Amino acid sequence: MEPIRTAVIGVGYLGKFHAQKYAQLPNARLIAVCDQNADTAAQIAADLGTQAVSDFNKIRDEVEAVSIVVPTQKHYAIAKDCLLAGKHVLLEKPMTTTVAEARELVEVARANKVILQIGHLERFNPAVLALENIMHQPMFIESHRVAPFNPRGADVNVILDLMIHDIDIILDIVNSPVTNIRAKGVAVLSKDIDIANARIEFASGCVANVTASRAGMKSERKMRLFQHDAYISLDFQNKKVGIHRKGKTELYPGVANIESEEQTFEQGDALKGEIISFLDCIQNDKPPKVSGEDGLRALETAIEITRLLSAQQKE
Repeated sequence: MEPIRTAVIGVGYLGKFHAQKYAQLPNARLIAVCDQNADTAAQIAADLGTQAVSDFNKIRDEVEAVSIVVPTQKHYAIAKDCLLAGKHVLLEKPMTTTVAEARELVEVARANKVILQIGHLERFNPAVLALENIMHQPMFIESHRVAPFNPRGADVNVILDLMIHDIDIILDIVNSPVTNIRAKGVAVLSKDIDIANARIEFASGCVANVTASRAGMKSERKMRLFQHDAYISLDFQNKKVGIHRKGKTELYPGVANIESEEQTFEQGDALKGEIISFLDCIQNDKPPKVSGEDGLRALETAIEITRLLSAQQKE
């Protein structure tokens, strides 16, 4: 197959890595990088042997697929223009600033028969991929995602910046309608919510207790999942999965012993895996691992948590 002609719109901190991956992959041809900062775009274009533009329309007809890595407030307008033009889109998370915008992007992608993939990068973490063969019917989930404050994510609150990663994973694993949400949160370092906890209840009976903070002294990204026959611990950062199952002998009368194993994965390159998957979906007409519908579902939950916390702050 001919390499897919690609471009990256927005080549700041994260966007430059998208551009590097496309430049490395044999089934992609990086046509251009696009950014309003001409100096930044020119430097990255020179490093990668491509062209720099400030207006995507200048190279729109030359491109088949784009990564959109701009501030969240600009996602909707740029993604909609690209989808209407028949371009496949890898859109960074959070998908948009409103549910209505996200829903429209899903509809536009469907109507124009193009791929819309959302950049929930943790789905390509090898520890998360391992869950597909382990988790069957989770009944309780607890997650903690803690990080030092980073101004790069401060254009949105901690729910849309950090917690949405775990929301997306949990919604995918549980695969059941949300029936109730309760939440608490506070602003610490910024004017918006920096620490939040949400209890999400599902029709299946599963309950998820999700905590996110961007006021930590160090990073921690862990999840614990319980089903009737097993407890699974997941360390996103160190790429480890601990599996603890009920054994066939007894630890105490009437209480099964616990058989444990741990799997450790190579650090890998989740972003490269995400982009490889995106290109594969385009070339082989496959649905994306993280679809627009998935992004919409995660955004709906995150925005409902934000709404609950905003209402509390006004009381």
